[in-house]
Amino acid sequence: MASAAGTTPGAAAVPHGEVGLNRWWRVVGGLLMNLALGSLYAWSVFVAPLEKEFGWKRADTSSVFAWAVFVFAIAFIIAGRLQDRIGPFPISLTGCILLTAGFLLCSWTSSLTYLIICFGVVVGIGNGFGYATPIPVMAKWFPDKRGLAVGLAVAGYGGGSAIFGPMASLWLIPAYGWRTTFVVLGIVFFLMTLVGALLLKNPPVGYQVPGWVPASKPKVVATTHEFTAGETLRTPAFYFMWIAYALGTFAGLMVISQLVPFAKSMNIPGAALAAITLVIGAAGNASGRILSGWMSDGLGRLNVLRLMIGISAVSMPILYLTGSNVAMLYVMVFIVYWCYGTQLSVNASTTSDFWGTKNAGINYGMLFTAWGLAGLFGGKVGGKLYDINKNYQAAFYLAGGLAVVALIFEFLARRPTPPSAANA
Repeated sequence: MASAAGTTPGAAAVPHGEVGLNRWWRVVGGLLMNLALGSLYAWSVFVAPLEKEFGWKRADTSSVFAWAVFVFAIAFIIAGRLQDRIGPFPISLTGCILLTAGFLLCSWTSSLTYLIICFGVVVGIGNGFGYATPIPVMAKWFPDKRGLAVGLAVAGYGGGSAIFGPMASLWLIPAYGWRTTFVVLGIVFFLMTLVGALLLKNPPVGYQVPGWVPASKPKVVATTHEFTAGETLRTPAFYFMWIAYALGTFAGLMVISQLVPFAKSMNIPGAALAAITLVIGAAGNASGRILSGWMSDGLGRLNVLRLMIGISAVSMPILYLTGSNVAMLYVMVFIVYWCYGTQLSVNASTTSDFWGTKNAGINYGMLFTAWGLAGLFGGKVGGKLYDINKNYQAAFYLAGGLAVVALIFEFLARRPTPPSAANA
């Protein structure tokens, strides 16, 4: 019997309708997982209550988030390697358990060291293990719509703070206190990540999208060679993309970490209006991950990354110059977050296109350390520049400059040559 168009001999024979249903359920699983994990961005809602009760300074509470980001990035590499070897479910389940345990344990916080261990380490590891699985799973199920699928799955990480941040700050903490809020969120996150873990499965070996025939001259071409981690590290493209990723997200996080205090410093009336910047930013973050991912399927991954990093370089100084106008503040915040979210989505898809899907977990984990470095220092640099200058001009202008440098390295990146072709 002739095989379906776009399949290869020996490809898994799965009915078209079943495959279509199966693979979109994987997107739902990735979205649920990342909506819960995205609570990391909502950490700031706990800052004021903790500082009030324990008398901690902002540097103390900031260190908790910095530890979580650093541990997240390191755990992601380990989880990515394990995911490539044993599959997504046990890794996702580990992330589910650790994320839940970390939030529940935080409710008994009595010291800064305890909080760093519970949130910075346990929640950080839970994030790394949970986040390591959706991207490789999407890359394998969606060779035809990889950018869109990965963008949809990771959009939850950008949008989670828009849901759980206001829920915690406007309802749970005022009504029940921060300790109970940690417990409630822990239970909610357990249910969400458990369902997500159950849905995140790899396709059958040899899976092909029924009826899909790649374009004769596509903008996006996936490699036919499955690069090992060692081979990936020997390609110049990895280092150009790593530097661009680090500087681009460093610039974004410098601005993002200071948005609410920046809005207040620009005399935006009312705490609620200033807090709305977080919701608008989260919407921009999620939109950038989804729509830029979709755009990259047609325009090419590097083309979209270059476009959005270029827009970011211009937008950050404009945000500072126009921030006193509420309408312009919201517009520019949306754009800055969009450009930031693009990098988290499209770099993930690019990893699978450039170095293959078999080892996508470890390969993207290595590239993702660029974001870990940016998260560890980006917010601190922004706050330090404000302390020195008593305004955000230097921080926002420096962010724009870093984005320009990131753009240069993004232009230097080229599709890697498989080792066999390079040695031919």
